[in-house]
Amino acid sequence: MSAAVQAGSSSALPRRHPSGRKALVVTMMLVVAVASAFPLVWMVLSSLKTVAESMQVPPVWLPRTPSLEAYEKVAGVVNVGRSMWNSLVIATITTAGILITSLMAGYAFAKYSFPGRSLLFSVLIATMFLPPIVTLIPLYRMVGSIGLGASLAGIIVPNLANAFGIFLMRQFIAGVPDELIDAARMDGASELLILFKIVAPTVAPAIAALALFAFVYHWNSYLWPLTVLQGNADSYPIVISLSRLLSYNRGAMNTGLVMAGATLAVLPPLILFVFLQRFFVDSIVSSAVKG
Repeated sequence: MSAAVQAGSSSALPRRHPSGRKALVVTMMLVVAVASAFPLVWMVLSSLKTVAESMQVPPVWLPRTPSLEAYEKVAGVVNVGRSMWNSLVIATITTAGILITSLMAGYAFAKYSFPGRSLLFSVLIATMFLPPIVTLIPLYRMVGSIGLGASLAGIIVPNLANAFGIFLMRQFIAGVPDELIDAARMDGASELLILFKIVAPTVAPAIAALALFAFVYHWNSYLWPLTVLQGNADSYPIVISLSRLLSYNRGAMNTGLVMAGATLAVLPPLILFVFLQRFFVDSIVSSAVKG
């Protein structure tokens, strides 16, 4: 009888529903998302405001009469087309080189056994902790000695291999079953065919994530291109060219001009992220599952 009473009383207790906790998590995610997106949204909206709206106090959130006048002024101050092309060449070729070298080196470290492999990989990882400023002068002298100074090639060549990319590819390729690779070898496939036809599709999310990281980093790179080009304005990427707009940032009447230039600079990486977002999320999920 007492057992029945206890069972009835326990069943009468209110059950805890995860709805409250879920609502809290969703609310926190929304707050973080809004806080992260607000500067970008404000930048785009400010670039569409008129001069009067940019100077208005309190500030106007939405432009009443959106205008592209600021973008026209940017085109008059900076050679936007040429600078965007230079940035695209630098970021695209460098990213392609990083993907190829990282994939090949990562495959070698993950699936080959050779003397000194662990030591070499440790040295490679150690280079990730070197501040970029430490290698700036040696790399600049090396680029000048091989005749690539003041050119886009001088910016690209030293960055065609990346320690972080090799480390990332090695970690993901290590999870590819050895039986799959051995079966391909028994069928007569070459190592390059195995790498690009079997291994690469298997680690596609990691490749997409690395491509996104590399493209954004080298699109936004400032110090190294400025050091190599040494006043060669025709080869300036968009980030360096837009530095000319800093002299226009002293008055509120030029806020739209500065915001328009910043919007132009951020568009290509943003578009790339939209296309690679699914692969980027997949790489995070798969790395969490493996971990």
